[in-house]
Amino acid sequence: MNWQGIRFDWNHARAFLATAEEGSLSAGARALGVTQPTLGRQVAALEAELGVTLFERVGKGLILTPAGAELLTHVRAMRDAATHLSLSAAGQSQDIGGTIRITASEVMCTHVLPPVLLRLREVAPRLMLDIVAADDLRDLQRREADIAIRHARPTQPELIARMLKDGSAQLYAATSYLDRRGRPRTEADLSGHDFISFGDVDRMIGFLAEVGLPLKRENFPVGSESGVAAWALVEAGLGISLMSDHVARASRGIERVLPERAPISFPVWLVTHRELHTARRIRVVFDLLAEFLSSEMV
Repeated sequence: MNWQGIRFDWNHARAFLATAEEGSLSAGARALGVTQPTLGRQVAALEAELGVTLFERVGKGLILTPAGAELLTHVRAMRDAATHLSLSAAGQSQDIGGTIRITASEVMCTHVLPPVLLRLREVAPRLMLDIVAADDLRDLQRREADIAIRHARPTQPELIARMLKDGSAQLYAATSYLDRRGRPRTEADLSGHDFISFGDVDRMIGFLAEVGLPLKRENFPVGSESGVAAWALVEAGLGISLMSDHVARASRGIERVLPERAPISFPVWLVTHRELHTARRIRVVFDLLAEFLSSEMV
């Protein structure tokens, strides 16, 4: 092993990774909890250590150079290995057993949680996991679940929450739908398209209006209370809907609608009951979920 050949600081590599994945120095600094000048100095230090230029400034944004794009793959692998090491160490030092019930939305249970649960099984094999697909925080208050993953901060005083990071969502539709109905070029064009509702239609209309997308009930001919079923309707080509980028990227035959439009941010909260958080197994799983989801979401 040529130890002298390793000439860079992991903190500098982490700064580069955060900047590349978040899209700007300011967003990367927020993600890491440091100031923008500090992050900029760390990225510059990595460039000096490696002797390459990693970013080019275009207008107010940054784009990866070819060298930066190649390096990004390796730094992501380093991040994954570091996360695995941290989780494995936590599981080894906290040998835990018993059953833990985790509740999240149907979409998150289906598209996001499985890799997290696999990692939990690796580091805590004696743990039994029960997954509840639901959106109601009352299951925590009634002790019907131990840990919840939600997109709104709970207000109940008996619950404690940790904000993991902001996810991003955009409008998506199946290529088959857009080939048939045309691709909207402006927000005004959306009024002539079909949308798929997730849950309550009026609530969804209100949320979309808040983010600058005024629609009417007639724009929602099909929908479902089930998030998984609603997304399946989008994949089948029945209409447009809002979806997290993390889920949409893993779906085949799906395109962004109005790709130049800025994404919509939404928080990801990890919640548990205040009394349960003092239980060793709950605290350990809570921390493992927080660490993994903070690095993987999005």
